[in-house]
Amino acid sequence: MTEQRLLANGRLAASTEMSPKQVVEKSEVLVNIPTGTQVYVTDLGNASEDMIVHATRTLTDRNLIAVPHMAARRYPSLEAFERRITRLTQEGGATEVLAIAGEAEKAGPLTSSVALLETGLFDKLGIRKIAVAGHPEGAPDINPDAIRSFLMRKHELAAESDADFRIVTQFGFDPHRVSLWLDELRDWGNAFPVHIGVAGPAKMTTLLKYAAFAGVENSLNFLKKRGGAVVSMLAGYDPNTMVEPLETRVTSQPGAQLEQIHVYPFGGIQKTADWLHGRGSWSFQPSSSLTANESA
Repeated sequence: MTEQRLLANGRLAASTEMSPKQVVEKSEVLVNIPTGTQVYVTDLGNASEDMIVHATRTLTDRNLIAVPHMAARRYPSLEAFERRITRLTQEGGATEVLAIAGEAEKAGPLTSSVALLETGLFDKLGIRKIAVAGHPEGAPDINPDAIRSFLMRKHELAAESDADFRIVTQFGFDPHRVSLWLDELRDWGNAFPVHIGVAGPAKMTTLLKYAAFAGVENSLNFLKKRGGAVVSMLAGYDPNTMVEPLETRVTSQPGAQLEQIHVYPFGGIQKTADWLHGRGSWSFQPSSSLTANESA
């Protein structure tokens, strides 16, 4: 129902993400993130396992929901994957993860998110919510038929799992394209809630860099054409041009699987937090520095 998807003010709730280094070394910014918010912990191959676990624990102790990235191709063995989950749950307090293929120069035996799920280790080791990736503009190295096949396999695995599943998407700038993709997912028989990726407020030059890396140049070109390339480059990007049409969709389609937004903080976590607070997707109640046990 609509009232379950939208906040009382008609806004979509939001998650965000941070690198392990940001969480550990700039933990003071966490006071700007409301209690209970999902904060994804990225794994780009440039942080040690110790730092990732430390970051997860830091978020948990702030009463935030840590969602570590589990990138299949980064694990040299099944044992390494099992050790990572064990440490994230037992030492970091994690109960949620994002399962992705990831990128690595030399992949081990696990090469896809489906392979991670098929091990059964998430259930065995205490993971209760699992996010999987979605690509409204497609994925550069995967054809649409394969994407559909992988998604339906994930549905099969979700039916065997005790965990709740959701889709979290790559960011984009064209809400119409996202809407068409949501319709496509529905026609495929998708049953997972969807969290749509949105680029947070940032300079256009910054967005150009990330869009090229992520393969969403077509969506960025749409944005530039709509606002005028020169004006957009100078004025920066207003994420509301992406989010407000999605909120309208939820209002007009109460049964839509669109559940919330996931904001990529390309302009910095502080700038992202200010925008989310200002629009009402985050409340102004700051996260607590106490653990759940201490505050009980």
